[in-house]
Parts: sequence; C-alpha cells; structure tokens
Amino acid sequence: MDIAEIDEKGRGLLFFGNGTVTECSAVAGQDNVFLLETEIVLERAQQLTAVPGQFYLLRSAVSSVQFYRPISVYKSEVKETKSDGSRTVLVKFLILQKGEGTRELCHLLPGEKAGLIGPLGNKFELPEEIDAAPSQKPQIAVIGGGIGVAPVANFASSLAEGSYDFYASFKSGVYGLENVRAANTYITTDDGSAGIKGMLPSALDADKIRAAGYKCLFACGPTPMLAYVQKVAEEAGVRCYLSLERKMLCGAGACLGCTIETKDGNRRVCKDGPVFDSSIVIFKKPSSERRKPLAEGLKPDLSVCVAGVKFKNPVIAASGTFGFGQNYRGFFDVNLLGGISSKGCTLEPRKGNSGERIIEVASGDINSIGLENPGIPHFIEHELPEMMKLDCVSIANMAGSDLDSYVKGAALLDATDVPMIELNISCPNVKAGGMAWGMDCTAAASCVSAVRAVTKKPLMVKLSPNAPDLTGVALSCIEAGADALSLINTIQATAIDIETGRPVFDNIRAGMCGPAIKPIALRMVYDVALAVKKLPREKQVPLVGIGGISNWKDAVEFIMAGATAVQVGTATFSNPRAMLEIIAGLEAFMQSHGYHNIEEMRGIALV
Repeated sequence: MDIAEIDEKGRGLLFFGNGTVTECSAVAGQDNVFLLETEIVLERAQQLTAVPGQFYLLRSAVSSVQFYRPISVYKSEVKETKSDGSRTVLVKFLILQKGEGTRELCHLLPGEKAGLIGPLGNKFELPEEIDAAPSQKPQIAVIGGGIGVAPVANFASSLAEGSYDFYASFKSGVYGLENVRAANTYITTDDGSAGIKGMLPSALDADKIRAAGYKCLFACGPTPMLAYVQKVAEEAGVRCYLSLERKMLCGAGACLGCTIETKDGNRRVCKDGPVFDSSIVIFKKPSSERRKPLAEGLKPDLSVCVAGVKFKNPVIAASGTFGFGQNYRGFFDVNLLGGISSKGCTLEPRKGNSGERIIEVASGDINSIGLENPGIPHFIEHELPEMMKLDCVSIANMAGSDLDSYVKGAALLDATDVPMIELNISCPNVKAGGMAWGMDCTAAASCVSAVRAVTKKPLMVKLSPNAPDLTGVALSCIEAGADALSLINTIQATAIDIETGRPVFDNIRAGMCGPAIKPIALRMVYDVALAVKKLPREKQVPLVGIGGISNWKDAVEFIMAGATAVQVGTATFSNPRAMLEIIAGLEAFMQSHGYHNIEEMRGIALV
C-alpha cells in the first residue's frame, strides 16, 4: 500500500463498510436503470471522498452473490461534518440491472444496508493546455452512452457551467443529465424517443469535432461506442480520455483480474484506470455479429432426440432430485418437462447411509444419501407405472455394486416399457476394493458391456467427474455399447464439524452438487464433446449435461458446449419451477437469436 493511502496510525484512507440506503428507485422512463443513494460515515478526517471518474465496489449487505460490483459514482457530496472531523457523505449511483448482484442493489429499500468499498480508481482530469473558462468557446466534449452517462455527468458537474458540450446517447429515453450544465447538449436515441434518432455517430464525427474546435474528449459508455470515440478523436487529431468497464474481484489492483491490453502493456482498470488516454487503448474487433431473431410468429423447435428417443424439450429432471416424478406435481405440471430420470435404483432395496445426509455449502450442497431406494422389482411394479402415465420421457436410473447386480437389474428393466436406461457407474465396485466402476476405463467398459448384452433399450451411461481420465472413460463406454452419455455425477467432497473435530458424514466423503460445480461440469462436457466429435460419425453419441444448471443461460452454455439435452437437479430444491423457467428462457433465447432448433446451436462453442 502507498504511504499516501494510510494515515499516521497506519489505517487505510478508503471506506469499507455498510452504507445506509436513503433512496432506491427506477429512473423515470426506464425499467432497468435505478438511482441508488447511500449515506456512509467517514469516521476520520483523512478518509477520502470520491472525485469524478472514481467508483465504489457495491454489494447488498444481505446478498446471494459473493463479490462486490464496480459501480461508477454519479454524485458524491458531504452532507454533514462534525467537530471531530467525521463526515456523513451522500453517494449516488446509477445502476443498470443486469445480473443477480445488480438486481439486489436495484431493489434495496430505504433504511437497508449496502456494502461499499472505495473510492477506487483514478479520476477525470483536464490537460493543462485546455482552457475550460466558461467565457470561451467550449474546447471540451463530454460523451456518455447509456449507463456510462453517470461518471461523465459527474465529471461535467465539476466543470464550469457552459464550458463544455455534452453528448448523450441512449437506446430509449433520457436520464442522468440533471447536473449537466453544458453550453450545448446533444441527445440521440436509437428509437427516436428523444433528440436525434440514431446512435452517437448521428451527432458526432471527426468533422463535427474539427468544426466545433474541440481539443479534448471525455467519454464513458459501451465498448463499441468507446471504440468509435477513439477512432473519430484520432481522425480529428484531438486528445481523448475513456472510462472503461471491466469485471472485477479485488478492486485494489492485487488480483490482476481486470487488466486490459494497451500499447504500454497490460493495465489494471481498477488501479491504473478506469480512465485511460485513448491513444494507448487497444480495442479488439468483435468476433461475430449478433444473430437476427426468428421471423415474427415463428417459434423455435425445442425437441431433441437422444439415442433414438424423442424429448419434447431438452430439460430433464435429474436422478436423485425428483423422486419418481410424483413429488413435485403439487408445484407445477411435470408433464411439461422433456423427461424425468428416476431415483437411482439397485437390484435389492437399500436403506441408504446413516448419520448426517446433507449440508449446505457456498452455492450448493454436499449430500450422502447412499442410494436409498425400494429396489428394481418394487420400482417396476409400483413406481414405474406411475412414471409412465406422465406425458414426458421416463428414464430408469440404475445402479449396482457388482456385475451380477447390474446385469440382473438391467435384464428386469429390459422387460418393461421404460424408453431408456441411465446406467450409474459411479457406484463402488465391491470386487475392486470399493473403487467406483466409472473411475477406470477397463472397469467402466466391462460394466457397460455386460449391461449392453442383456438389454436392447437405449443405454445412457452416467459418468463420474472423479475419474482421473474422464474422456478416456467416456470413449471406453461408447466402445462398449453406450448409446448416450450423461455427465457429470456429483463431485467427491467432505466436511468437518469443528465442534466435534470429526467428519460430518459417516462415510467421510460425500457428493457435492449445485451451482458451484457448474463451471467444472461444463468444462468436462466440453472436453468429452470434443473427443466425441473426433470419432467417426457412426460412433458419435449424444451427451446430456448435468451439474449446477440453475437457469436458462446455464442450459444454453451446456448446449453450446456440445450437450443435446440437460438434466436439472439441485436448482429444483430452491426453486421448484426452475425447470419450467429454463424451458421458457431457452425458447425466448432461441427466438431472439434466430435459432430454429436446438441442433443449430449445439456444440457451436467447440473449437
């Protein structure tokens, strides 16, 4: 830490704590832009207040997200100063509601708390050669696009009235200009609802810069707009400063997660920025144009085919989380799902594991159920008939401990009308000292081959993420007769009770699932999909992605990574309607992005 950032007692000059919300409301005419006002108390006179261009890291004090979000300061003013030098500061933010973190911030109520860290970053500064006297013809153009209006409007309010021109570009409507006192204000809207119809190029180009006599531009907004401002500034031969946005973790320059590429090497947006001289910034060209939506009235086809079995949509209830299809019928119409994978059944009934069975962890849970089930004969006689009455594909999930139990169970299921068997090879192989069948290529292949020999039903093999060579296991299963692969099963984990100093679970190791494992599961699906893609076409099999899928965006990622369908499990526990929302979200995404069917986007991320 720089000496200038601590006081004489070694205490930091930045604020870290909770602010009190004084106002939080949608900006007039906007449904996703909110004004958030917070009061923070600076207990020492040396502590810093924000200057134009800086930002704070924000998070709701009661939050479901882990990290703070960087939000530029829209306005900061000292509300009260006490005799001891402490100050109450009112800090205002304009926030665009995008993800979960900003959604929480945008719906805080007066009196609630928001966590703040800052102020952070550098500031907007006028070059010495720029004359900002209000009596002169403006030499400065301040430019804001969308939510990027906030920091430049804050900067503009610090300048002398009439000493600058202001350009504001929006998709629709106008906001954030209350404190702007420009000589001239130019507004563009994409929908023509205010000012000039169009985006920034409709109001500003190199010729306009030269004709107006601007010597310096200051801008903040979406990346395409900033790239355009950089371009016209270079064409006009004037200086230009850009405030950039980047995802952040620490905000203090330590993690190097928010770097951008510049002509002077990598630079940190949080510490070296967010304001940069545009002459050093390198903007990468967009990789592709946004897809056009489907024609009006045309709906995408969500149906998929897995190993010859047709599903009305690609969303399947995961085994072990949905019982036998009946438990959630009181919450929604389960017939709307693409399919249901049954609770894992073994040849003989199982009581499951003793002791603690579930604990919550960050973004997920660890569970040790132990495959409690009524046994395959009971399932065939009682549970399966009820499953088969549902208007979605029934999948029989089958587990075992030795080849004999797998083979006998599969033979019994083969005599039923169930359309598909999902073979769980994450179970311990009792003859191999308890190692799971799916941990080794040879063991996995022998299990799949033995089951394949006694059933003609489509066989989907569920893979364990704990295998040292998951891709090798996947290819071995295909060679042994798997018609499809589902992955991943739970990740091996453990937990310690710090009061007793003993493992939480009697079996010590248990299975972790939930949103926390999604990136790992996605990577594994991606790797296996790449390997399958390299096989001869006649040997390629469909993949069903599993692991932490909790919303439609997750499902899209898995499909783009090569999955034909997805299974959803843990998400249903916290949101019983999660799968219906995923189906609806998939359809809306495909409509807006011009995908006629699932196959058109399946595997497009594989490179």
